[in-house]
Amino acid sequence: MAMVDASTLAGQHAVVTGAGSGIGAAIAHALAGQGVRVTLMGRTLARLQAQAVPNAQCIAVDVSDERSVQVGFAAAVEVHGAVDVLINNAGQVESQPFGRTSLELWNRMLQVNLTGGFLCTQQVLPGMLARGSGRVVNVASTAALKGYAYVAAYCAAKHGVLGWTRALALEVAQRGITVNAVCPGYTETELIERAVQQISDKTGRSAEQAKQQLAAANPQGRLVQPHEVAQAVLWLCQPASAAINGQAIAVAGGEVM
Repeated sequence: MAMVDASTLAGQHAVVTGAGSGIGAAIAHALAGQGVRVTLMGRTLARLQAQAVPNAQCIAVDVSDERSVQVGFAAAVEVHGAVDVLINNAGQVESQPFGRTSLELWNRMLQVNLTGGFLCTQQVLPGMLARGSGRVVNVASTAALKGYAYVAAYCAAKHGVLGWTRALALEVAQRGITVNAVCPGYTETELIERAVQQISDKTGRSAEQAKQQLAAANPQGRLVQPHEVAQAVLWLCQPASAAINGQAIAVAGGEVM
């Protein structure tokens, strides 16, 4: 992976959804460090502001609600100008055996993890097409590349993300725009902390044992760190990465190949 040249990204406007913690916050900080004007989006304004990303604006947006997305992106453009880079990171996971997966849970997973990225991309793609340049990076998951027990709805949504990533990448391939997915494995975020708690509650194992169980899925025997995912995203955003299109970049220590 090539080193990121700050001069190639400086002055661009990037929107990062789900930026109130974890991977989204790490991506926002990494982009800001390259001189990018960043808009952080998430459901809770206070969580976004708490990230203290330099020279960034924070906008409360529910990516599963079309009107909220429209209003949020209009506000982002009004302050920072046209969106050059979109990072669709907002996501949510809930665990249930398939037989106990309700229609409400199923729809919720699709709405947040799949439809949210669709709605956000619709807001920026016309401008990118008009300018003949742009980057869309979807933060998917290794659950876009393989199945995991007890999260069928989440896996279905993330597989869907990869499907539309590949389809849109072909549509815009000759228009100066790239669309790619980054697929992290188990990453040390609040989502993992909740998963650890669920494992502990169900199995009686300690939190450390539960965390080791998740880390064991990674051939490196560890959890991925948010900043490692952010570096993959930065690479895809570079003008020099223009030939990378429609790809699913696994950040998972070799869990999937």
